[in-house]
Amino acid sequence: MSDTTTLRALMEADRWVERVIAQRNHLPEMAELITLEEELRSLVASLKQAQVDQAPIQKKYSELQDGAEKLRKRSHDIQAKLDSSTANARELGALQTEIEHVRELLSKAEDLELEAFLELEPLDQSVENIKAAAQPKMERRAELQAQIVSLQATLDEEIISLRSSRQECAVQVPSELLKTYETAHKRVGISGAAQVDNGRCDGCRIELSPLDFDRWKAQPQDTFMACPECGRLLLP
Repeated sequence: MSDTTTLRALMEADRWVERVIAQRNHLPEMAELITLEEELRSLVASLKQAQVDQAPIQKKYSELQDGAEKLRKRSHDIQAKLDSSTANARELGALQTEIEHVRELLSKAEDLELEAFLELEPLDQSVENIKAAAQPKMERRAELQAQIVSLQATLDEEIISLRSSRQECAVQVPSELLKTYETAHKRVGISGAAQVDNGRCDGCRIELSPLDFDRWKAQPQDTFMACPECGRLLLP
């Protein structure tokens, strides 16, 4: 087997490893997850603001509810006292005056309670709408995370297998040539060799000058010139 053949096999093995690594690190699910998490962060910010807006109105409404409930209880207690009273006319008159005053206060309190409720209702609805919008996104986020873990595990297994095959190719390359290849590979990544395609190095995609192209063509078989731009060994 010629050095050119073994070197080309090593180059292709390294390129396959890089392709699968790139696939592992750029899954479509990962891009979707990034977009989804940006949307969720925006919803969380909106929810926090809605809750900030909601909190003082909720507090006011609760206080008005408590106040109105106390007045209702007071009105009920006075009415029960009136209904069962055997007191004299003066005492009954005082109770009647008191219940009328309490009922007047209660009417005003209920009006304020209703106003607060009407003010609070759209804020409550806004919070619920945000939560409803977030729910399916949270579910999809969990699905994507599980899919990414599964896909990456499968690709990791493939990478291990490809690297094993790569080592089998590497042992077929003469030691000095392999050393030169590995030096270029470490420096530029992907692979330490490239093919010349229409006068261009297909590693860096830079066109060889006419002088360099002629020098490359004049190389004896199984001797390899380095690309003047990236340093990869140039293969026919």
